[in-house]
Amino acid sequence: MKTVFIRGSRGDFANYTAALAACGAEPVLSMDPADAERCGGLLLPGGADVNPSLYGQENTASRGIDDSRDRDELALIRCFFAFGRPILGICRGHQVLNVAFGGDLIQDVPDPARHVALGEAGDNVHPVRAGHPFLQGLYGERFCVNSAHHQAAGRLGRGLLETCVSADGINEGFIHENGLVIGVQFHPERMGFAHRRPDTVDGRKIFESFLALVPDT
Repeated sequence: MKTVFIRGSRGDFANYTAALAACGAEPVLSMDPADAERCGGLLLPGGADVNPSLYGQENTASRGIDDSRDRDELALIRCFFAFGRPILGICRGHQVLNVAFGGDLIQDVPDPARHVALGEAGDNVHPVRAGHPFLQGLYGERFCVNSAHHQAAGRLGRGLLETCVSADGINEGFIHENGLVIGVQFHPERMGFAHRRPDTVDGRKIFESFLALVPDT
């Protein structure tokens, strides 16, 4: 059985746990980092903004900061990376991964109309261009993704290779040069499974690609 750790409490992150379960994996939701020791992979879900002090900036537009979450997730990233266990970061998770590897964030994207959620109408949708074999192999060179963010990865961290970019130059994905760390700014859990939509690619493929890296435990 493939087990994937998510820092959280029972009932949190339902779309993420449902996506993992639909792919045959066991999500392990816990606030206790000791529970991560038995897991083969780490998933970093969406959420509030990362504290900009962690990437050397003053707070100009960040909100909802949770220092304990920042601290715990950065420690988990260090641990899983050190042991060669795969990591998938989604939205905020993509951003905290970039910070963990020494990169920084754009605290407010220049063109929010393209990227922020549409309120009750749900996620925005926009095209991206893939420039790396990882996403090109899944979706081709150009495809559409959902979008619900006001921050983004800026300068990429050590070893992170851009996999796709939006038309306005915002990073929408990266992979570490070791192939075991995947980050996407979009929400694949809301582009597949029970949330499959006709105007984006199938997010299930992201989860399947990640889980293919996760060893049985």
